Amino acid sequence: MHRRTLLTTSLGAALALMLGTQAEAQNMDETTQASFDTVMAFMGAMGSGDMETMGSLMADDMVWHTEGDTSLPWIGETVGKEAIFEFLGVFAANFQTTKWENTDAFASGDTVAVFGRMNGVTTHSGKEIGEFTFALRAKVRDGQVVLWNWFEDSFAISQAYHG
Repeated sequence: MHRRTLLTTSLGAALALMLGTQAEAQNMDETTQASFDTVMAFMGAMGSGDMETMGSLMADDMVWHTEGDTSLPWIGETVGKEAIFEFLGVFAANFQTTKWENTDAFASGDTVAVFGRMNGVTTHSGKEIGEFTFALRAKVRDGQVVLWNWFEDSFAISQAYHG
């Protein structure tokens, strides 16, 4: 399946919603503001399925690391743009986001933290996970995301995934 279609199907509506609920940055220095803007633009591109913009905001050596139960096919560390695009296809094939709400977002220098609540369905079992919290730690270098460190309730997700 085409990357854009696959990602848009799974992530599109949910991630696009988060842009409407993102925290506003106030009184940030230039580096902090640029990092915050880069991460929010990356989220927006991902949510809308704009792989070209998403790719332009990714460093070639970007690391996407998701903490949690390694029996889930999207948990672990992925390095590099192409590998991350492949990983996102695996994620989209296994998880359908049904709710996404950013509740807080902070930035300091090259680091951005986003916290929120979400829900979804695992396509493996067809079961809803139930609302859970997430946290993201992202790092930016030269206007590109170099680290996407994702934390979620992997216990609840694993229970739904494994039925």
